[in-house]
Amino acid sequence: MSISIISLIWLSLGINMAQLQQGGPDEKEKTTALKDLLSRIDLDELMKKDEPPLEFPDTLEGFEYAFNEKGQLRHIRTGEPFVFNAREDLHRWNQKRYEALGEEGYGVIVLNPNENYIEVEKTKSQVQSSSDGSDEPAEKRERKDKTFKEAKKRRDFYEKYRNPQKEKEMVPLYIRDNGSPEEHLIYVWDHFITHSAAENTFFVAHSYGGLAFVELMIQREADVKNKVTAVALTDSVHNVWHQEAGKTIREWMRENCCNWVSSSEPLDTSVESMLPDCPRVSAGTERHELTSWKSLPSVFKFFTEASEAKSSSLRAALTRRSHRIKHEEI
Repeated sequence: MSISIISLIWLSLGINMAQLQQGGPDEKEKTTALKDLLSRIDLDELMKKDEPPLEFPDTLEGFEYAFNEKGQLRHIRTGEPFVFNAREDLHRWNQKRYEALGEEGYGVIVLNPNENYIEVEKTKSQVQSSSDGSDEPAEKRERKDKTFKEAKKRRDFYEKYRNPQKEKEMVPLYIRDNGSPEEHLIYVWDHFITHSAAENTFFVAHSYGGLAFVELMIQREADVKNKVTAVALTDSVHNVWHQEAGKTIREWMRENCCNWVSSSEPLDTSVESMLPDCPRVSAGTERHELTSWKSLPSVFKFFTEASEAKSSSLRAALTRRSHRIKHEEI
């Protein structure tokens, strides 16, 4: 209905403009007046005509949607993907519905800082690159150098075939404040994650990502505990002893983390651990690079249970507080 109204307005404008263009100065003044009148018309208000109230459910289930075992958003009854145009010719209402549903969904940040630098040609006058980090701790500098060497080895393998004549010496130029995976994660945490309005924040950390997450906990322990609901590690290479993670961090990880490791055992089978941090279970594959994909259904189940447990804990805490206030009033 609202689109028809808009169409009629532009049709009327086309007719009047055609008629007025045939006249003289007076008609030009009328044209200007007509343009001024039309500029005052609020198209948004016209689109609201016959529009249903902008009242939407508070939960994902209220929209009759849920994430399946593959992490895909599907309609609970039909199994179909999300449909934007739930009501024909009501774009504004559909958009508001989409935004409301999005508030109940998942926001995803993907971090892959394997090549957080560019290579530049080393000049004769360049004794040492400013990105070498001479003021950095030796351990961090070693990890950064190792990351660069591994990435350079892969790049050189392909570069040898694309440009066999290349003989110039290159040096790495790192992204500021993101010179290593650990630095990158802390930067993203400080500038993006801490500012998000999400009530539940989850981490999926694969391989070296697990080490980077433990480093984040060491640097931002209190903030992580307040913000993060659960952490799924997949074949993580972290080591709480070598990274000197404190007792309180190890205790938190035992309660809120799970590591799906490469193993020949069936998915979710308990695997013995030599470290006093989080439980280790099989990812259902012996291939390191497939552990995240193979364990995905279990990861989503783990996150759902953690979220429900957190909600139950909050409700219990509010109930106890309410009873305490009533008792004090009496």
